[in-house]
Amino acid sequence: MSSRKNVGFLSFGHWTPHPTSAVRTAADALLQSIDLTVAAEELGADGAYFRVHHFARQLGSPFPLLAAAGARTSRIEIGTGVIDMRYVNPLTFAEDAGAADLIAGGRLQLGISRGSPEQVVDGWRHFGFAPDEGETDADMARRHTELALTVLAGEQFAEPNPRPMFPNPPGLLRIEPYSEGLRRRIWWGAGSDATARWTAQQGMNLMSSTLKFDESGEPFHVQQRKQIDAYRAEWAEHDHGFEPRVSVSRSIFPIVDDRDRSYFLGSGDRADQFSQIDGTRAVFGRSYADEPEALVGQLRGDEAIAAADTVLLTVPNQLGVDYNAHVLESVLTHVAPGLGWR
Repeated sequence: MSSRKNVGFLSFGHWTPHPTSAVRTAADALLQSIDLTVAAEELGADGAYFRVHHFARQLGSPFPLLAAAGARTSRIEIGTGVIDMRYVNPLTFAEDAGAADLIAGGRLQLGISRGSPEQVVDGWRHFGFAPDEGETDADMARRHTELALTVLAGEQFAEPNPRPMFPNPPGLLRIEPYSEGLRRRIWWGAGSDATARWTAQQGMNLMSSTLKFDESGEPFHVQQRKQIDAYRAEWAEHDHGFEPRVSVSRSIFPIVDDRDRSYFLGSGDRADQFSQIDGTRAVFGRSYADEPEALVGQLRGDEAIAAADTVLLTVPNQLGVDYNAHVLESVLTHVAPGLGWR
């Protein structure tokens, strides 16, 4: 794979009503997310991605934010990492996504998934969803996803009213607004090799995070690279009509000034971490905080980054727009060139 990478940021969009936080309210989180997207575009970053969590002081409603960021920018990709499809009406999802993508001029890159551990028990039930007989909540998420992909592709399926309020075009009707090309810009957040293969079968791009299920005991970046290999091998067995993309997320903090030293000096994890998530053993990738030259050496050995075309930098959004723009600029200026990403 080419060493050239798309480099973007991934924000969890936390807000905390505390004097030490630069993001104290939901309005702060939303408006600063838009401002950081504008700043990232000005710096030459390739993407602005936002995590979605419900019942939490985070960005729970992505499409107003994506549309607003799209209206304020002209080049940068704008996306999610990830939308929990257990909570989603597939047709409403397609409408909202189509509208936001048209506002952004076709720049949405939507990461979706079966979701992660949530703040409340079975939160999707409060949104009016429940698994069918014999389904798990993960099955429900995939069912929602498959329908969403169908309607995002523009399938005409709804019988028109013979006496409509407005004239209809001939034939069955599709979800509107329809944004051509958006179907190819859907990504699945896969936690295992099996879900990576399913992602390829469905014709979605692959989004691999800073953790995955531990399937071999090997280092995180090696397991993640093998997951990418499994995805690409499966993709080659299908004719989806386009080349897929693969992203990985990393926490990377170049230490170039006193602010960086006060926040991150000595905070980089030197080894992966293993833990349990919902009863399954998972491996968490290390974080990187060091002087730029040292970071280049450390990141050069990351097999998953080498295999991916997109790197998403997790940002500490509660430190404010200016500092997070500084982190992005430091990576783009002091780290990316040494790795051939730029």
